[in-house]
Amino acid sequence: MLPNTVGVIGGGQMGWGIAQVIASRGMNVLLNDTNPLALERGLGQLKKALERLVKKGSMQPDDAAATLGRIQTSHDGLESIRAADFVIEAVAEDEALKKEVFRKLDRATRVETILASNTSSISITRLASATSKPHRVVGMHFMHPAPVVPLVELAKGMHTSQQTYEAARSLAESLGKSVCVSQDRPGFLVYRLLMPLVNEAFFLLSENVGSAEDIDRSMRLGTNMQLGPLRMADNIGLDTCLNIMRTLHSQFADSKYRPCPLLVQYVDAGLLGAKSGRGVFQHDAAIGGDKPHASQPHLNLTMMPNNKMPNNQFHQHN
Repeated sequence: MLPNTVGVIGGGQMGWGIAQVIASRGMNVLLNDTNPLALERGLGQLKKALERLVKKGSMQPDDAAATLGRIQTSHDGLESIRAADFVIEAVAEDEALKKEVFRKLDRATRVETILASNTSSISITRLASATSKPHRVVGMHFMHPAPVVPLVELAKGMHTSQQTYEAARSLAESLGKSVCVSQDRPGFLVYRLLMPLVNEAFFLLSENVGSAEDIDRSMRLGTNMQLGPLRMADNIGLDTCLNIMRTLHSQFADSKYRPCPLLVQYVDAGLLGAKSGRGVFQHDAAIGGDKPHASQPHLNLTMMPNNKMPNNQFHQHN
């Protein structure tokens, strides 16, 4: 049985993207974030994304209005989430933060409510250990941008019941998503494959093996990737990429997962990609599948042999 109301915790680009997908399928969404400014910003971006869909003829105006009307936001505690039948956590990729959210959800939700995490790398078993009902906790990883990418990755923890897994799968499929299933291992399937590729692209960039444009072009045209690894990393969020690489590195204790120092520097500099307006490339901030213009510049943060940074220069590329 599908839920009537789904809670989403986290008002960032993933949280709003997930809320859009669910609300567009006729379900009510309770979206919670402790930062009211994040909710306000996300709502404005969602309105623009829906307006673009209407202009393109991909959505009727009445459907866009109905989608917006099904999303309720809150920022003052999780009391409103108690009405949700199914809750998806979509806060930052930080284990301590996610565990704290799950502890609070455990107290705030009904005993029969299923709790899912949108984590892309963190153990579902460990997140479930923060609750009194680990059998009702499951991994449900939506890809970015959630309204566009047709895949949801499911992961069962050690205690996840078959009933919980089936409920998560039914919800994903009702949203028009295909499902892949992973064991509860760091990075699961998608990001254990993708993030080392992204990390290696940063090593290539830091070593001046090729420009950002040529690194991405080599993978787009040479392997038929829709986006090159650097632009994809910008879209995901460089901070998220770094957190995933650190998780892989710490959990596997294998040097092949060592985060590239250049990736670390971008994050330290606050250059997080599309969500901050600038990463390897410069972007127009948007959600709902907007892509940065290919003609926009990227920042040259190539590392020097003495570990000093060159003067930051913007340049146009073709």
